[in-house]
Amino acid sequence: MTSLPQLPFVLTARATGPRAFRLLVSGALDHQSAGELTSGAERLLARRPAPTDIHLDFGRLTLCDSMGLSALLMVHRRAAEAGTRLHLDRRPFFLERLLVLTCTLDHLTAPPAAEHRQARPAAETGEP
Repeated sequence: MTSLPQLPFVLTARATGPRAFRLLVSGALDHQSAGELTSGAERLLARRPAPTDIHLDFGRLTLCDSMGLSALLMVHRRAAEAGTRLHLDRRPFFLERLLVLTCTLDHLTAPPAAEHRQARPAAETGEP
């Protein structure tokens, strides 16, 4: 059996509004590329004011392993801390299945908790 060559991992960021971004994820999200996804999302989340929405577009994703899932969980954590809504768009079947089997789909697609959204502005203004 011949294996198909893997497409290189590419992360492309595009603004879709004043405080909204789309990250197009292409190729394999695995142990080699997980850090690139995390770093790319963290650069967007470091903007001030923080983005209201980040859409991860998986239309060109070819694989997601456990390190890829770990990166998605870290991006979700960082987005929640910033009060940013994370969207998982155009999920291929294999990613959907991974998220369902690991019981992380609802967690990753839930809106940020109210305490994160309220805590950030208070911290920025110095109010208690």
